[in-house]
Amino acid sequence: MRLYMFEHCSLCFRVRMTAALKHMHLQEVVVLDDDSETLIRLVGKRQIPVLVKDDGQPMLESMEMVKYIDAIGEPALIGPERPEIADWADRAAQKTAPLTWPRYPLLGLPEFATVAALDHYTMRKRNTLGDFVEHRAKTREYLRELTPHLEQLDGLIESPRAINGKLSIDDIRVLPLLRSAAVVKGLRFPEKVRGYFEMMMTRIGYQPLPAV
Repeated sequence: MRLYMFEHCSLCFRVRMTAALKHMHLQEVVVLDDDSETLIRLVGKRQIPVLVKDDGQPMLESMEMVKYIDAIGEPALIGPERPEIADWADRAAQKTAPLTWPRYPLLGLPEFATVAALDHYTMRKRNTLGDFVEHRAKTREYLRELTPHLEQLDGLIESPRAINGKLSIDDIRVLPLLRSAAVVKGLRFPEKVRGYFEMMMTRIGYQPLPAV
């Protein structure tokens, strides 16, 4: 299987971590941010991630990819799901975007390997979010707003090895968001959140992204 992805993409990381938990080989293909042609050729539109199955058929939705991979052989994501975790993930994604989107271009990631790709990302996200420099200047304010959400998550974690005690879709919802948030230099995870993040990243064999 081949996954067309961006290194910074939390939806892509859902698929990557599922394959890692299953000890399955996943060919990762990093697409330049301005390379819409490849994605349109694969699925008829610009969308990330794209999973191309062994039979050549593409898949588009990240959670469908997660379920497809987990269904191969013995399932790994057998634990319960909690609605409060899904709710937390939805709200956290909104809170982290002003912190993470302006930092990704500073990390030297492969999807920004050309000036054209970097400019494409910057223009694309500025149209949605606004000026990156202004947002980075508000880091302390944004961190104050994010802190209560991290403290809430701290109270929801049942084990550092799985958020609900056994691996589940909720882990797929949460860990990629924590990986993204960790690019913010100066961010301090609460104790249980930090333990969960470090344990899970070690378990799947991925290093955190740089922090700036």
